[in-house]
Amino acid sequence: MSDQPLVPDYGTSTLADVFGSVATSLGVDGWSGPLDLPASRRWVILLVDGLGDANLAAAASDAPYLAGLREAQGRTVTSAAPSTTATSVTSLGTGLTPGQHGIVGYAFRNPVSGGYLNALLWADGLSALDVQPRLTGFERLSRSGVALGNVSPARFQGSGLTECALRGARFWPVADEDNHPARIRQVVDAAGAADATLTYFYERSLDHAGHSDGWRSGSWREKLRRIDRLATRLRQELPDDTRLLVTGDHGMVDSPRERWVVAEDVPGLLDGVTLLAGEGRFRQLYAEASDVALVAARWARHLGDRAWVRTRDEAIDAGWFGPTDARTAQRIGDVLVVLRDDWAVMTRNQPKEFGLVGMHGSLTDAEMRVPLLVG
Repeated sequence: MSDQPLVPDYGTSTLADVFGSVATSLGVDGWSGPLDLPASRRWVILLVDGLGDANLAAAASDAPYLAGLREAQGRTVTSAAPSTTATSVTSLGTGLTPGQHGIVGYAFRNPVSGGYLNALLWADGLSALDVQPRLTGFERLSRSGVALGNVSPARFQGSGLTECALRGARFWPVADEDNHPARIRQVVDAAGAADATLTYFYERSLDHAGHSDGWRSGSWREKLRRIDRLATRLRQELPDDTRLLVTGDHGMVDSPRERWVVAEDVPGLLDGVTLLAGEGRFRQLYAEASDVALVAARWARHLGDRAWVRTRDEAIDAGWFGPTDARTAQRIGDVLVVLRDDWAVMTRNQPKEFGLVGMHGSLTDAEMRVPLLVG
């Protein structure tokens, strides 16, 4: 693996650049389209949670359709930073960098209460507009007469993350994620709803299998085979004038237990840390201003070459989060601990983490690079 973190090239080749590129393809003025997608008046974006480019390449025999597109096109983009679902989906749906939209990780400091905010589970009484008030790409595009759809699990309707990242699109609730024919019909109907359409279609089973069993497991490969059949059938049922774009929100690495550092088990490691957030591959540490340098030095000394340790200011200056608003900067950890190779930092305050095998969040090539496939 590289000695340096893979920093997203925002404005050129990241998930934050997909929406503007699709809008440009649709012929809508006022958007930047750095990905140079083919012109079309109808687009479907299939986001496969956990589909990294390296993961797809290693399991190409299980996904002949997707791997064939990958071999023929050879295109990738990177996720946002951290390489995690909440951040990447919000970058995809808004066209903004994490430093602009403010969903700066899986879990980070709540901008309203100052406590712990899990961006997937959300918090009672917290409005999406409290956290992400900027217009989404869907809201901006709706002013141009494009019909917008979001085909996702029914339980996500009205969720905090949905409203932060994807508000402005008509929600098409999926009642049964295993009923692929019904899901495909919903996508086809959404894509055909007007002369110009953009439909977001979310698939999460691969990520779940990777977290529970590892991305090299038989269950992960079985899910990939099903997703490949889903994409194949979807392409067959969509009209020829509708383009299908398949991408992922992050890749995945398997982290064995012997490569875990449990924060509470290392004497003194949490001294000065007032809040521990993030996830195993990208920890965000919060501390009083007078303690930041000491906390960063202590973690860097303990982890050595197992992690990249940066202060918030160092990470922002290095471009990890792209252009960063003062409003969102304070949500980012004062110290960021980003794991290399297959290491992870675990916390006993989040016991469900100890059931994970596959993980993501870090800035390695395996986690950051995702395919950009157009069919």
